[in-house]
Amino acid sequence: MSWTCHGSSNSSMVAALKRAGLIHNPEVEAAMLAVDRGLFVPPGQSPYQDSPQLLGFGATISAPHMHAACVELLRAQIKPGARVLDVGSGSGYLTLIFAHLANRGPGARVVGVEHIKELVDASHQSTAAIPWAQQMMRDDALRLLKGDGYAGFAEWAPFDAIHVGAAAPAVPPVLVDQLAPGGRLVVPVGPEGGPQQLVVLDKDMAGRVSTWNEMGVMYVPLTTEEAQRGKAALMAAFKKGPSPGDLDGCEMGRSRSPGR
Repeated sequence: MSWTCHGSSNSSMVAALKRAGLIHNPEVEAAMLAVDRGLFVPPGQSPYQDSPQLLGFGATISAPHMHAACVELLRAQIKPGARVLDVGSGSGYLTLIFAHLANRGPGARVVGVEHIKELVDASHQSTAAIPWAQQMMRDDALRLLKGDGYAGFAEWAPFDAIHVGAAAPAVPPVLVDQLAPGGRLVVPVGPEGGPQQLVVLDKDMAGRVSTWNEMGVMYVPLTTEEAQRGKAALMAAFKKGPSPGDLDGCEMGRSRSPGR
């Protein structure tokens, strides 16, 4: 179980997550304030309520409490100048939060990989409203690309932090190979429909790996573009969460998020 927190604006959403103890570190708070979630959610939805929102093409953006949890899990690895890979980047929202954390120092390289071209295009449109992110793209420190997430992104490997925004049947070996010594991989693992666990994998400086299960989750599957497009019609039936009248508060709810 975890707190479910709603806001009527980006800042009030972040404040609710902080009050609930889901945001612990000032760097994470600053990054989530620097990236307005409302820019990354299609019109007609509720970007600041703590539930997944539809992106189209069978994809969703995860609930804010899940984003906060994943950023906190990776914060220590995303030092200034870090290299970060976001697999199944969807809207690009979480990729930009990682970028804000890494951009505090020179040498940062942050890449989001998404196999639905329309989502990649939308992520570029959203990012255009964020000047510092545009500068990172001009400097080739930030990329939002169409590609196969299972393949990672060898060009910028090894990565200090890797996040996967959809559930894999097992930890993808290629992503473990692309993780730097001292790095961390966060990936939901389990069958479509559950049960799934948010798996945290650490690689020590000698290359040895250790894992643990952080929490039970429910994500959409990490799959092929063809399979995802084929299921897109089913996602239209996905129920929305709390109504806009339930804003600026926190309530108890299951820590489950079918998102990216």
